[in-house]
Amino acid sequence: MMTGIFSLVSASLFVTMGAVDVAFTEAAVGAGIATLLFLSTLALTSSDESTAVKHSLLPFFIVFLTGVILIYGTIDIPEFGDGSAPVHQHIAERYINESPGETGIPNMVTSVLASYRGYDTLGEVTVIFTAGIAVLILLGRGRREKPVKPDSDRDV
Repeated sequence: MMTGIFSLVSASLFVTMGAVDVAFTEAAVGAGIATLLFLSTLALTSSDESTAVKHSLLPFFIVFLTGVILIYGTIDIPEFGDGSAPVHQHIAERYINESPGETGIPNMVTSVLASYRGYDTLGEVTVIFTAGIAVLILLGRGRREKPVKPDSDRDV
């Protein structure tokens, strides 16, 4: 709970400093998803230790395949700091020079994320929310029913 409260206070401080984009991310990830995952983990754990652990290779292969696909996708990315990259040709200069006048937001990063890329930011938050729900569903699959103890009033 303390990490969630800290993230919420941090998000409030970011808002007062004018960095609404950072505050939005901190609130969504720090106060939202991380706190939800902590509480879900606590709810799924118990004081009993299970000795029989069954491992499956399917999750390993899925993670490995995803990693290979992500690495393949980065092969044609321009080098870090490359001045001839497409983003540095006309887009960055326009955002730097014209975004305060077009959007009325003094913080350039916030104006780009909230105004020019508003639907994209909404999509990113939707992806984070969906990933959090998927993790909760996957964590919930391992739950086992606790054995019912017979009551002294019932016939056993």
